[in-house]
Amino acid sequence: MTSQRICLTTLIGLAAFSSVSAAQIIDRTKVPTLGPPPKVSLPPIVTRQLPNGLKLMIVEQHELPLADFILVVGRGGTVDPASKGGTANLASAMLREGTTSRTSLQIADQEAFLGIGLGANSSWDASTISLHTPTAELDSALVLFADVALHPAFPQQDFDRVKKNRLTTLIQLKDRPTAIADQAYAFILYGSDHPYGHALVGNEASITSMTTADLRSFYQANFIPNNSTLIIVGDVTPAQIERKIGALFGGWQRGKIADYHFTDPPKATTTTVYLIDKPGAAQSSFRIGSVGVPRSTRDYFSLNVLNTILGGSFTSRLNQNLREKHGYTYGAGSRFDMRQSAGPFTASAEIVAAKTDSGLVEFMNELNAIRDTIPSVELRKAKRYLQLGMPGDFETTQQIAAQLVPVALYGLPLDYYNNYVTNIEAVTQADLQRVARQYINPSSLAIVVVGDRKSIEQGLKAVNAGPITIRDFFGQPITQ
Repeated sequence: MTSQRICLTTLIGLAAFSSVSAAQIIDRTKVPTLGPPPKVSLPPIVTRQLPNGLKLMIVEQHELPLADFILVVGRGGTVDPASKGGTANLASAMLREGTTSRTSLQIADQEAFLGIGLGANSSWDASTISLHTPTAELDSALVLFADVALHPAFPQQDFDRVKKNRLTTLIQLKDRPTAIADQAYAFILYGSDHPYGHALVGNEASITSMTTADLRSFYQANFIPNNSTLIIVGDVTPAQIERKIGALFGGWQRGKIADYHFTDPPKATTTTVYLIDKPGAAQSSFRIGSVGVPRSTRDYFSLNVLNTILGGSFTSRLNQNLREKHGYTYGAGSRFDMRQSAGPFTASAEIVAAKTDSGLVEFMNELNAIRDTIPSVELRKAKRYLQLGMPGDFETTQQIAAQLVPVALYGLPLDYYNNYVTNIEAVTQADLQRVARQYINPSSLAIVVVGDRKSIEQGLKAVNAGPITIRDFFGQPITQ
């Protein structure tokens, strides 16, 4: 009986399918035609500033009774003390672990009771505290949010637990070739005297020596209202929310914004292969690149389009070559990591060990080829990829708030996203060739390879991409 029902259902389905006109059947042998770029017009951003210097960026979004808040403090891992790498990251991790009036368990209990989300994080350039809440619980949620932001206690018992977990994580990372490659690559590009040469999460020595006094000192020096912006998106009005924020954050005391200066990273004069031995590794982790550009670069849009073509999308040249054509990897890509100062340009992949040398050949082929004139068809496709994908980043109040972080942090114009499509469209073939030749130089790259030295070194030598030097897990020179 069951099989008869299945057969009958199948016949009905086939009959229905056969009745569909030929014009309605999708021809899957042809690539779909991309539509024109959308006209993007985001809700206006209303700005306010409290007497203590705290800036507010408010976007009204009344579709759902929700609101999102992100407090952006303009200091992060960049200002970690030289011997205390990971201070900003650990200080942010500790913000939810207790205030002067609440324990970590009480904070967690209130989060669950109110049905809200509360988080804290740090990047190179900022420390952030976020809140996602139904507007029905707005007042209670904001009280908790302000308490976490303004009155952290850094309790010793909770710090001991978080510190132990961090040290365990660092031990685990030493067994992951991807993490080793990332850490060594940063040190090789920037050296020990530059903040970017260290890991955001610190290392075993810095975390072991860390104390609650270090976290308190970082907080007091950097968490000040006149170097902070509170982003607010959701079912609120500017006048209403300014009053609420003023009542909770108005007493936050201004402070002196400490200056800091970057040392210049070492300049590479030749392409060098840095080999890090991971005996028995089934894959070789590649990180290839150089010091790139800061977020303030005038070439931002040209570089976005260029990187989309090179390695910033699934159909990029690197991924199509190394994954789709040759099957050396599950995925290959590239990125310009733009920060307050010049972050790294990186092309990366995890290559099956037996094809390490072949993978390097293809990487170098693509890094050389991207400097030639980009075909107009490829340029148009990359533009549409960026333009048509952009509205999807603004579907929720959380997404809108997150997208406003770089506007607050890097001083971008308030109409930045309204002009994004136009700025991408303005990029030309000449722009791409200029920035490719300026920022991607195959003759002065750092090529970091983490893999089984015994099985891959001879192949790498045969490629002759550059001299090979042996480094340890942290990128430091070692004697062979």
